[in-house]
Amino acid sequence: MWAMKKIRWGIMGTGNIAGQFCGGVRSSQRNVLQAVGSRSMESAAKFAASHEIPDAFGSYGELVADPNVDAIYISLPNSMHHEWTLESLRAGKHVLCEKPLAANAQQAEEMFDAAKTAGRVLVEAFMYRSNPLTLAVADAVKSGVIGQLRVIRTCFCFSTNRLAGNIRFSADLAGGALMDVGCYCVNFSRYIAGAEPTVIHAAGHLHSSGVDEVASGLMKFPSGVTATFSCGMLLHADNITVLAGTNGYIEIPIPWKPPPNNATFVICQSVPPRQDKPGGGPVPPPGSGPRDVRTVPIHGTLYSIEADDFAATVLDGQPPRISRQDSIGNMRVLDEMRRQVGVRMDS
Repeated sequence: MWAMKKIRWGIMGTGNIAGQFCGGVRSSQRNVLQAVGSRSMESAAKFAASHEIPDAFGSYGELVADPNVDAIYISLPNSMHHEWTLESLRAGKHVLCEKPLAANAQQAEEMFDAAKTAGRVLVEAFMYRSNPLTLAVADAVKSGVIGQLRVIRTCFCFSTNRLAGNIRFSADLAGGALMDVGCYCVNFSRYIAGAEPTVIHAAGHLHSSGVDEVASGLMKFPSGVTATFSCGMLLHADNITVLAGTNGYIEIPIPWKPPPNNATFVICQSVPPRQDKPGGGPVPPPGSGPRDVRTVPIHGTLYSIEADDFAATVLDGQPPRISRQDSIGNMRVLDEMRRQVGVRMDS
């Protein structure tokens, strides 16, 4: 019986996101876990045992040199993406590198140049971009169901109590809210708008560590579409995405990590509620008009779909879900926003 060719993965880093990706690889169709590399053999061995990975290495260099590995998944701190992507590509490996791709746009360009020279695939790991929910929302906007798109409003915030040793709060490791979660908002807005912004504004609040703990941004695109967002690491928010058009709007309740079952978005075509009413009568609450809740079938998990997408690019020549231009464009916006916010960027 003919056996489907599969990508043999080397996992670089043993953090939480690496564990989630390993779960996706195990349930994917065209990928297998082959090896893991960490800064210590103890950490690598423990991770390998937890995720049923055959080989473990006590250094990243040994992982990159493993001839049994076809592709490297990089889940290191942001400041290390550039170095180890280059090392992996030069060793002949394909690379799926966690978002944000690099510490700045210049590094991103160098990384893609290296991929071209090596004849290998490099993709930025925005897992939500492979998800059927994201694709369905984009198709709904293009269909004109909400008329002409005018405004994109996104939010990605979380509140953590773990600050000591948290790489997200390290300027030296290119941390900060924009780099950690705001990058999703920027990426989604550019994807839906289908262009690069012509106007970029950002403001935020810096943590004592020098990174942005909260940031808000605004972008304007050539079509006239404007996009606003807020992101943060020490606050609470609804994290709902809204796409507003001339004939209605779309709500995405869980845009960034859609659930494997019952992933939904809502098409709303109600008239915007008035803030006053002659005679003092009751005002209809927001969202009280017609709401078309659409459930999107999702076959696979968040990371298994991403892994199989990557495999299709490597094995079949399918265009990558996130292109070179897309990743570099995202980094350019993040660079400018961090500059405006006052984040130290010397990585």
